[in-house]
Amino acid sequence: MTTTAPAPSDRQVADRYTIISSDCHAGANHSTYREYLTKEWQEEFDAWRGKYSNPFRDLQDDGRTRNWDDERRIADLHADGIVAEVTFPNTVPPFFPTGAVIAAAPTADNYERRLVGIRAHNRWLVDFCRERPGQRAGLAQIFLNDIDDAVADIHWAKEHGLHSILLPAVAPNSHLAPLYAPEYDPVWRACEETGLPVTAHSGGTGMPNFGKYPIANLVFVLESSFYSNRSLWHLIMSGVFERFPTLKFAMTEQGSAWVPDLLDRLDNLHEQMVRDGRIGELGFDAEVILPLKPSDYFKRQVYIGASFPAPSDAAVFHDIGLDHVMWGSDYPHHEACWPYTRESLRRTFAGWSEADLRQVLAGTAASVYGFDLDLLAPIAAEFGPTVADVAMPLDHIPADATSPSFHRP
Repeated sequence: MTTTAPAPSDRQVADRYTIISSDCHAGANHSTYREYLTKEWQEEFDAWRGKYSNPFRDLQDDGRTRNWDDERRIADLHADGIVAEVTFPNTVPPFFPTGAVIAAAPTADNYERRLVGIRAHNRWLVDFCRERPGQRAGLAQIFLNDIDDAVADIHWAKEHGLHSILLPAVAPNSHLAPLYAPEYDPVWRACEETGLPVTAHSGGTGMPNFGKYPIANLVFVLESSFYSNRSLWHLIMSGVFERFPTLKFAMTEQGSAWVPDLLDRLDNLHEQMVRDGRIGELGFDAEVILPLKPSDYFKRQVYIGASFPAPSDAAVFHDIGLDHVMWGSDYPHHEACWPYTRESLRRTFAGWSEADLRQVLAGTAASVYGFDLDLLAPIAAEFGPTVADVAMPLDHIPADATSPSFHRP
């Protein structure tokens, strides 16, 4: 499925790259979130806050302010050559058990409180994005417990200028219907009607309970990609993209090397279903068999947010299609390219053409999330890395670099 990248846009600065990170994280601190709660919830929030202890390294000590300090954050990103970002949640919203990206779906007992929490975050995010018009594309959070609430929140997000919907967690064998269940069709319809892409983040699409064992975190690391990736075949093979042909779906911080092989496998299974009506001993009703190949739906509607890619990740970008790949830094996380984005780009994209790299660094993200390259051009002229600088092969890895982009092949 090789595609040719479009020519670089005239709206981009001739000698510098416009860099849009498809993966950055932000959130308010607890005192700020309190101000985004209605008064009837503030007392209950105070009681909850007094019992909460934050376990996350990037939300402790001095580094945590990068999540909400506008001046510090924009200075970090501009110094790193990044002029715009897709803004995922990061901090712990009111009444959440853990970070928003990895928290399990709420239960019936805590749904109301958790919904209040994500709506507070969404209201804060609207204001945070307005501080830097055109430089932040905010992702609204929803839950799937109540479809009417989810649809209302999607329309609210559109009306308030947010740019995408974060796919909520649906863990295997949880109290929620699986992602391929038709009862979610009103959610996909609302996203299609509003033009808001659905974005899935690694670890945030629903993990099983790995238990309280010393090895549990390692098992999470080993298996999180599988449980994140599976949202793709759930949506393709259940016909979501067939029923909603203009819905956009982005998958962020989930690697990229797995995509071509998976699409080949799905196409092979689909071919058997079309030809024989079955796969081995398992038969399928005609309504389950898609009219298009799975890879066709991918080409039409799916995008990969490639966070801190190493050379081995970038090696499959042309196979996926450059107009379906978006570079991301993962700021402010420990594994982020920051503060060595230029060095990471030099290592990963040595030998790449300028046109291809412009597509991956900005063109696809602008198309998916609606960034205005005209607006970003003067910012890139001041802060973007030069084409010549990025073209220079990296001769050594910074000693204190923590991103996997420097340590994977």
